[in-house]
Amino acid sequence: MSGLDWPGLMRAGLHGLRLTPREFWALTPAELQIMLGAQQDAAPMGRTRLNELLVAFPDTLNEVE
Repeated sequence: MSGLDWPGLMRAGLHGLRLTPREFWALTPAELQIMLGAQQDAAPMGRTRLNELLVAFPDTLNEVE
């Protein structure tokens, strides 16, 4: 048995967020937690971090080898 409170999550998703059953069951538990306001401690990525990632992982899809 999982440690998730499925009845509570279903009430929150279907009643609180007004999701359809199809929308609810298409979500991952992590996505549902975010929609319910959990994990708000992470700050959005800033331009500096984005630039670091662009340098570390350059877009090479259009380059011919």
